[in-house]
Amino acid sequence: MNGASREALAAARERLDALTDSTSVDAAALADELAAVTALLDREVSLRRVLTDPAQAGEAKAELARRILGGQVSETTADLVAGLVRSRWSQSRDLVDALEELAALADLTAAQKSGTLDDVEDELFRFGRIVASNTALRSALTDRAAGASAKAELLRSLLGGRAKATTERLVTRLVTAPRGRSLEAGLESLSKLAAERRNRMVAVVTSAVPLSDTQKQRLGAALAKVYGRPMHLNLDVDPGVLGGIRVQVGDEIINGSIADRLEDAGRRLAS
Repeated sequence: MNGASREALAAARERLDALTDSTSVDAAALADELAAVTALLDREVSLRRVLTDPAQAGEAKAELARRILGGQVSETTADLVAGLVRSRWSQSRDLVDALEELAALADLTAAQKSGTLDDVEDELFRFGRIVASNTALRSALTDRAAGASAKAELLRSLLGGRAKATTERLVTRLVTAPRGRSLEAGLESLSKLAAERRNRMVAVVTSAVPLSDTQKQRLGAALAKVYGRPMHLNLDVDPGVLGGIRVQVGDEIINGSIADRLEDAGRRLAS
């Protein structure tokens, strides 16, 4: 997002935080309702354009949103959506992207309140690795010809009772309503949002053998010192690295494996 949309999203996230700080607000229920509004505005393009029309008064757009959502969602959700449409958006689609992000954040807040956020982070990462290694599963989950209900049922069979409820909800919404994103990009985005809930970054660590608890603690501390923020480690084992480790933080890759050093040496010889 750029300009006005980025500012509008930042303000909406602050309002969401204020709402979910209250013990009277069911963050998971709020997430479901925000997801429903996301689906509505993603489907109804003309309505979305009216609600983001800069020529219309903010209060008039907020009142329209309230009339449309009245009786369909809670007053808390209606208030949050009204605040969103009062804001200015660089393009109408940004409003839907913002709603989708707020739905995910509300679900992650529910996990944080229940003390399961760490589990959700790990499960999102592991699910991504499973999908990456199973071509048939990825095809089934991304098949445009398959219905949303069939994909949801497949995910229930895979995750039901094996993963946290928050993980299952997040993945199901992503798979059944990808909105043009790849499955991998969607899972990465969710992982980043989960890490952000604890104001920490995510490092994907690939090693030839599992790291010991001491090694994980030392690596986490070293990365936190380098990047100036707490670091959550997503751990993967790949014998192909031939020893050492490979660390990726965002777009930055720290290569420390034998395989990487051999590849670098080969490139230097070839040149």
